[in-house]
Order: sequence, then structure tokens, then C-alpha cells
Amino acid sequence: MFESVQTLIDEHRRVQEELSDPAVHADAVRAKRVNRRYAELSKIVSAHQQWTQAGDDLEAARELAKEDDAFADEIPGLEEGLAEAQEKLRRLLVPRDPDDARDVIMEIKAGEGGAESALFAADLLRMYSQYAASKGWKVEMIESDDSDLGGFKNVQVAIKGSSNDPAQGVWAHLKYEGGVHRVQRVPATESQGRIHTSTTGVLVFPEVDAPEEVQIDPNDLKIDVYRSSGPGGQSVNTTDSAVRITHVPTGIVVSMQNEKSQLQNREAGMRVLRARLLARQQEELAAQAADARHSQIRGMDRSERIRTYNFPENRIADHRTGFKAYNLDAVMDGALGPVVDSCIEADEAEHLAAIGD
Repeated sequence: MFESVQTLIDEHRRVQEELSDPAVHADAVRAKRVNRRYAELSKIVSAHQQWTQAGDDLEAARELAKEDDAFADEIPGLEEGLAEAQEKLRRLLVPRDPDDARDVIMEIKAGEGGAESALFAADLLRMYSQYAASKGWKVEMIESDDSDLGGFKNVQVAIKGSSNDPAQGVWAHLKYEGGVHRVQRVPATESQGRIHTSTTGVLVFPEVDAPEEVQIDPNDLKIDVYRSSGPGGQSVNTTDSAVRITHVPTGIVVSMQNEKSQLQNREAGMRVLRARLLARQQEELAAQAADARHSQIRGMDRSERIRTYNFPENRIADHRTGFKAYNLDAVMDGALGPVVDSCIEADEAEHLAAIGD
């Protein structure tokens, strides 16, 4: 596995030279891509240097121990340090998801449970917003369809990070959230105190860095405009500002009505459509790769129940990783880190096992 390190070190040197080229920075999309790769390779180069240094220190201690027993006492600690450096490097050499550094578009949809499901959709949005704030990310509302009791029948947001390091990327952390989230609690609408089980769906897509990254033929689009409804100011119910975009070849449909103008809704709709098309393209490529291992942590089955939120027991459980904790109140306030980390660690372990096969 370590045979590939020199190739990556050479690439790191080339990417470093590329970053000094003004032409790279004149192209925002290219500059972002190059900076992301440089950040990823820099961690590998640093880990390799630490591993090499740890090996040299251990070898020197063993040589000196032949003449001075005092050096022999240092050997166990140096051996442990070498093993840790080796494991760190080994994990960094596992190929990353190329989208890890991307921002995401997240859609939360009410499912089984009616009004309670819509209320939980709002709770999930708040949880993700608080988690994003703790990471220094920004949350932008794209579209929402409010329910009568203050929840969401459907809500779409963009979550944006600021780091070029793929390991700190928004997609790297939130890609595991797609699926069915089950909630068990006494609904606000329940008068007899009975516990109900409801479900809310979450979809997560890596966001396209620039429109030209995903080519869309205008002839493939069917665009309908209609009168918007719900919150939105004086233009609501008076102008045909809402937009429905259908990508005919794939059948993907995106509807937007939150903005006051038809142009703004069209731009928001195209933004979501590009993210969905990018995700579709990547799914197709993964399916075509004969040696591609299907991640058991982040499957593409969006009907999969991935997590249960049990309010009476204050318990959260992830059904893919076996993670369980009794701090649901804190998690709903944004302390989602340990849950997400369990998914990252399980996915990483799966990839390491695949390399070892």
C-alpha cells in the first residue's frame, strides 16, 4: 500500500507548482479543485514524513542501545510511535470520495405521520443548522413548504463550508444523512399522551461548484410557470413567479416558489437540478464500475431507515453502525458529531478491509 506514496509526493510537488500559476487562480472552479487536492496531498506528505522520521528514530535507538542500555528504555515508546504513524498514513492512503470537500444541498421531506412528521422535519432542520454552526458552516434556505402547525412538508437548504481540506468538507460529514429518520415521541397533537412513530425523509446531494461543471441542454428542459402560494410577500398569488423545471431525459422535477421573481426561482431550481444530475451521474458511474464496493454506510436506497430518535428514552440509535447514545436532547441541539463520526469510522473501516482483501 505504501508503494503509492512516492507517486503522491510527486503529485504534491506538481500541484504546488500549479498553485503558483496565475492562470489557475483566474479560473475559480479550477483553483478550488487544485486547492482541495493540495490540502489532501499535504496531509499525506506530512504523515509520510512523520512515519519516516519515526522509523529513523527507532533504528537509531536500536543501534545506540547496543552500546548504552539507557537507550533500550526508549525503544518500546518509539515502536509504539512508529505503529501509530504507520496507521495514520495507512488511513490517509485510503482513496477518498472525490466529492468530500463539496458543499451540499439537503432536502427534508415529511413522511408517514402527517403533521407530526412535518414538525419533526423542522426539528431535523434545526438540528442540522445547529450542527453546521458548530462547524463554522453556513445554512442558506432555498425552498420550503410550511405545514399548518409550524413544521415543513418539504424544505431544501444549501450548507456551505469554508475549508479546502476534504476531511473537513460538508459532504464528507453529511453524505451519511440520506435516508429515512424515524421518530418516536408523544406528538403535540396527541391529547392522551400516547407515543407515536413517524418518519421523515432526508436527501443529500453534493453541490455543483459552477454551472458549467454539469452541462444541461436547454432543449432537455420543460419549464412551467404558475402562481405561487404561501409566504412570500405581495407577489404571492398575484404573479406567475413559481417555476417547475422538468429534465426530460431523466424525469427529474424541481419546483421553486420561495423567491418573489420568476428569474430567482428559476436560478434556484437550476441549482438544485444540477446537484441532482451530478449525484445521478456519479451513481451511474459507481454502478458501472465492476470492482466498486457498495458502501453499507451510505447506500443509495433512500427508503432505508437509518436512524431512530426515541424521545421518551432520550435515545438516538443509528441502525447502520450500531451507534447508540442517551443524549438525544443534546443531539437535537446540534451535538451530532459522535453520530456522524460513527458513520465515518465505519465507512473507513470498510474501505480498509477492502484494501486488505
